Amino acid sequence: MTSLGGLEAPASIDHHKPPLCLHRAQHGIDANAVDDAALTVVQGLQDAGFDAFLVGGCVRDLLLGLSPKDFDVATNATPEDVKRVFRRARLIGRRFRIAHVRVGREVIEVSTFRQRAVAEDVTHARSRRDLKDLVTARSAEGLILRDNAYGTIDEDAFRRDFSVNALYYDPVTETVLDYVGGLDDLRQRRLRLIGDAATRLREDPVRILRAVRFAAKLDFDIDPETRDAIPHVASSIDSVAPARLFDELCKLFLLGHAAAAWELLQELGLVSTLFPDLRRSQQLDRLIATAMRGTDDRVKEDKPVTPGFLFAVLLWDSYQEKVAQYAEDRTLADPREAASSATLQDRGSKIVLPKRHAQFVREVWSLQPRLEAPKPRTVERLVAHPRFRAAYDFLLLRAESGEIDRTMADWWTSYQAEDTKTRAALRSELVPDKARRRRRRSRRPPAS
Repeated sequence: MTSLGGLEAPASIDHHKPPLCLHRAQHGIDANAVDDAALTVVQGLQDAGFDAFLVGGCVRDLLLGLSPKDFDVATNATPEDVKRVFRRARLIGRRFRIAHVRVGREVIEVSTFRQRAVAEDVTHARSRRDLKDLVTARSAEGLILRDNAYGTIDEDAFRRDFSVNALYYDPVTETVLDYVGGLDDLRQRRLRLIGDAATRLREDPVRILRAVRFAAKLDFDIDPETRDAIPHVASSIDSVAPARLFDELCKLFLLGHAAAAWELLQELGLVSTLFPDLRRSQQLDRLIATAMRGTDDRVKEDKPVTPGFLFAVLLWDSYQEKVAQYAEDRTLADPREAASSATLQDRGSKIVLPKRHAQFVREVWSLQPRLEAPKPRTVERLVAHPRFRAAYDFLLLRAESGEIDRTMADWWTSYQAEDTKTRAALRSELVPDKARRRRRRSRRPPAS
């Protein structure tokens, strides 16, 4: 941030006070950093007579001098109004109805100002149709089930999760509006929930992981009230849809801040909540920490990352335990395959891996014993396997963490770097395949 240090935010938040308003010279946002598509949407809504602002993480990042990943717009226009203004708009969502406006190849998310969800009694909704008719609804545990009660901009600000995500920026007049003390929290590098922390976390337990993600990304401290509330409501993560939880974990680990996020998960006691079968040990901690740092390095180098690799690491200990267990079962044709299926199915109650990622994990695991003890005649087939590179990286990771000896990891490193002739020499150094036993045909007695 450039010019925020000389301004004082209100000592206490008052719903009836006007917002703190910063002009260009005070906030220092570079207008050229605003995405052209987002500016087109804001300008179009304002030209149609509506209020429209950039909101959320993009405003936070602009104030911090960062490059926003995406730009969201908030307006007093209803989703139907937005669709009338923009021909290429599509309305999506039931729990939270919004508009997606396509500008060129970009899609800008436009949400209508909303008020806090009221505590409607969902027990009165005797059917799915009755629940659908509710404008807002909460479960008995406080989880927001529906949130489509439109409101004013100040009501919208107070219903957002973190104060630093509740800042509004008008790129046309270049003014910033702060209703909730978010500017002061930015200055203090503090992540604070708006309102009672425990209540806000129960409304949407994904906010627990969002707190970890933002704190790791921005290097912010989590507000003491928010930090203290997390252990008491952590079990509510069980109510999050598995697919949504998987998506949030991908954001947590695959955006370049995995190592810091993992440390925060440990500090807050959330590892056992997310991965109840994870048995902690020094060796496993090294394996996971090395994997997280390696993922961050790949993101910084603009190399591809996949959630399958990290889940292969996080579930590796559970998988090995089941391999040892199933090896004693003589009825199983392939104990390792049975172990991988059981390990991945155990995640069903918490995290569901899409099929393509689950298959990725299976293949990385299944290749480990073949990479540890390769046979001369199978080496080239292994190198040609679609998952060889990921399995090799996993083998390196295990060697770096001290789980296995480095000998074979180094051998594979050398093998990939050599020419055809040298590769053949390296293969000859391996333990040869066992000679196949020739079956002798039994001689039938001559027919009498």
